[in-house]
Amino acid sequence: MAISGTLLSRLKDSSLVREEMLVGGSWREEGASGKRVEVQNPSTGDLLASLPSAGLEDVRIAVDLAKVAQKKWASRSAKERAAVMRKFYDLVVANSEDLAVILTSEMGKPLAEARGEVAYGASYIEWFGEEAKRVYGDTIPGHQADKRLLVLKQPVGVVAAIAPWNFPSAMVARKVAPALASGCAIIFKPAAETPLSALALAILAERAGVPGGLFSVLPTQDARMFGEEVCSNPTVKKLTFTGSTEVGRILMAQGAQKIMKLSLELGGNAPFIVFDDADLDEAVEGAMLSKFRNAGQTCVCANRLYVQSGIYDRFVRKLAERVSALKVSDGFEDGATIGPLINGEAVAKLHSHIDDAVNRGATVVVGGTRDPRGGTFVQPTLLSGATKEMKVAREETFAPLAPVFKFETADEVIELANDTEFGLAAYFYANDLRNVWKVTEALEYGMVGVNTGLISTEVAPFGGVKQSGFGREGSKYGLDDFLSMKYVCMGGIPA
Repeated sequence: MAISGTLLSRLKDSSLVREEMLVGGSWREEGASGKRVEVQNPSTGDLLASLPSAGLEDVRIAVDLAKVAQKKWASRSAKERAAVMRKFYDLVVANSEDLAVILTSEMGKPLAEARGEVAYGASYIEWFGEEAKRVYGDTIPGHQADKRLLVLKQPVGVVAAIAPWNFPSAMVARKVAPALASGCAIIFKPAAETPLSALALAILAERAGVPGGLFSVLPTQDARMFGEEVCSNPTVKKLTFTGSTEVGRILMAQGAQKIMKLSLELGGNAPFIVFDDADLDEAVEGAMLSKFRNAGQTCVCANRLYVQSGIYDRFVRKLAERVSALKVSDGFEDGATIGPLINGEAVAKLHSHIDDAVNRGATVVVGGTRDPRGGTFVQPTLLSGATKEMKVAREETFAPLAPVFKFETADEVIELANDTEFGLAAYFYANDLRNVWKVTEALEYGMVGVNTGLISTEVAPFGGVKQSGFGREGSKYGLDDFLSMKYVCMGGIPA
């Protein structure tokens, strides 16, 4: 199989796409499974590349070599590790256009959004490279005169990472960067739909001087095998996973057998609340950013829009104008704002949610029909008259569907917003500071956006509560999940 000529023609550096996997510092054309991972362009259905599908032996080899590489890497000074990561960041920035082209080709999002994602991912490499030099311990006043008490922070060791397809570049950076900065090695399994971005970043990491064996990328058709192995292999000390709550539960149960350190960023069902006193135009703008970015295929996108009765009709009208102006097209077309969904199952889920809502009394304001392009292209859809009995109130749609619910009081909407097992992100717009503090503190979510629909940044802790998981990515807290705390009591010190 040859790499797609269309893809190669769009790249300045065609060597960033390889039909291989990276196992412990070695690029391999074949996997132990003997199978292939076929990567398709979701806009066209064209085959982009055929990669080896990693088997059990490949995973075990990568883990064994990671253990050796990690010891050497951890022995380097934080300043040395930071210097390598700075080179990695610089190379990502220098090759950002090619990385964006690869991303749009395999995932479908508009090229402008892909450029933004690459820059966002690069910011994590820069941030954690700098944070590597700030892994501080503590000294504690002793409880006896002849003792001194210390707290050290040390890398956990070999880390496994599993990432989804919706942010194939940023998810790599958010997991690999803190692992490398803290002195860990990492075995990375990208989504089978979108492995090319991870492999391209691994190529750049090699060029930056990341030692062989420290960062492996193993695309595979057998996600179950990978999860079971890393959760049972005693060398793997930590798993960081982003994906569905259902799979997160399985991995958590598997990891429990060896009391494994876990970070889980799972499903969401984000409420987006607009109070009567909000700036209406800003609220509409925030809803567009939150709901329709990446065609609604983000874990933190607004899934349920609650608007207070006094401005409900005006909000729906203004939002309808904006939704109607969205351009559905191939991600490489000029002015594209909505690309395709990732696969046919996603399209079917979207239309099942629309049909359910309409059958239960909702009104289609914009969209709601199949897109004339066919395939996995869909029409952005706005529904009014949504109620809590509908699927859109309980299930994450993961598509460009905005159902708008009406509410009367703050207490009512707080109860509605919290009536879910998920707790990843929430948003609300209000100007009364009394309401702002009340709602902020009452929402049961790991992240809350107040008068903004865009909350993700490398300097803040990203993560959820309840069944949206635990652990944080980004910020000064982001290294904690890759470090172990060691208490040292030194005795026998003369008074």
